Amino acid sequence: MSLVLDSAAQDLLFREARTANSFSDEPVTEEQVQAIYDLVKFGPTAFNQTPLRITLVRSPEARERLVKHMAPGNDAKTATAPLVAILSADNEFHEELPQLLPHFPQAKDAFFSERPVREQSALLNSALQAAYFIIGIRAAGLAAGPMTGADFGGIQKEFLDADHTPIMVINIGKPAAEGAWFDRSPRLAFDEVITTV
Repeated sequence: MSLVLDSAAQDLLFREARTANSFSDEPVTEEQVQAIYDLVKFGPTAFNQTPLRITLVRSPEARERLVKHMAPGNDAKTATAPLVAILSADNEFHEELPQLLPHFPQAKDAFFSERPVREQSALLNSALQAAYFIIGIRAAGLAAGPMTGADFGGIQKEFLDADHTPIMVINIGKPAAEGAWFDRSPRLAFDEVITTV
């Protein structure tokens, strides 16, 4: 193999990791979530922007409010996961750009003065950050159950504001001992995806 990452780490992050549908009752701590974020915040984005916002749903009352917005099939597992996170795109992310881009302070006004441009960039780059977050969850020895089957308009009204667009909900925890995931689904082969010109 020509990868630097050892085989065990490759398995943990990719080959053996899958979307979890059920979890043990072991809690996910604030320290674990902070360690995950402190690792994945270094993932690359355009202009070093960080539009991803994460709302941790911990209280039973908040969990109940969230579950009612989840699609059938996603509601039961969201109700029982040790931790649930709502991931959203902050459409006003550009306000932090001057401190994140000290070598290019004009980026805020030069590129992101118009709301539609900001929303498009926030969506793309928060999706990148969400992928890093999922890999970080796996790196912590936990399983992630990312879902987009939900009433995001309802979730936005319930938990966010007009400047934050929900992009996914992720159940987080140790996978259940049995039945945590479906069999591995197929993936496209190298020559079905890669083209050299």
